Amino acid sequence: MEWIQQLVNGISLGSIYALIALGYTMVYGIIKLINFAHGDVFMVGSFIGFYSIAGLGLDFFTALVLAMTFCALFGVLIERIAYKRLRNATRIAALITAIGVSLLIENGFIFFWGPQPKAFPDAIVNGSIEILGAKISIKSILILSISIILMVILQFIVHKTKIGKAMRAVSHDNETAKLMGINVDNTISATFAIGSALAGAAGVIFGLYYTKIDPLMGIIPGIKAFVAAVLGGIGIIPGAMVGGLVLGVVETLVNASGGSLWRDAAAFIILILILIFRPNGIFGKNTREKV
Repeated sequence: MEWIQQLVNGISLGSIYALIALGYTMVYGIIKLINFAHGDVFMVGSFIGFYSIAGLGLDFFTALVLAMTFCALFGVLIERIAYKRLRNATRIAALITAIGVSLLIENGFIFFWGPQPKAFPDAIVNGSIEILGAKISIKSILILSISIILMVILQFIVHKTKIGKAMRAVSHDNETAKLMGINVDNTISATFAIGSALAGAAGVIFGLYYTKIDPLMGIIPGIKAFVAAVLGGIGIIPGAMVGGLVLGVVETLVNASGGSLWRDAAAFIILILILIFRPNGIFGKNTREKV
């Protein structure tokens, strides 16, 4: 029954990737920007969770909400300071700016808090339950449950709320949305806030899962989440969810089969294959672009 255990582990890991990937895909869907600083927002969320639990003595769920709130504000701040002025700039200029913001956050954390890894506090009772003969850790079930709840809330926001309708309108046609009276600036800020809050939540549950955090921890998960977004179809919210889950399961199965050295490479092999055979992703559609 080991395969059941590995499958649950893979889905739990994949749900973390999915939460980060949602931020990539939402921002790209709105302003066609690959926000490479998003992985560092994930790192900031993990550190906020760490200091909330270890420093302030808060429980896990309060620390999770605090990290999501801080990261939402942090994401809006990044958008207003770094990206807002580049709305009409070339894509390469926005991309270079995103990389610069990423390096600034990483090195800022190293300067103020040091490069040493920190042990994330064990905020949840460690244990396991038996399902079909396989022992599944309570942490894995908790991570999966939190991820599913957040994804359901996101779907509700996007499809049932006023800001969600505004986000879909801006994503479909920016100029027409302005003519319809939609405040595009506030809608873009709301998109960054929601995506960053999800990344903050992913940072906290990542720290709980792996028990170690450091200022450079956002680089690899951030890139893998980007791969997950491309796999599902960049700009498509359900695609980011599915892409993250697929990537997590594949990575875990590769690791379980003895290929631990190939665990990180698996993500990039998937990226190469998807770009060759289906560049629009699983849920993407071919679109014609007028020249």
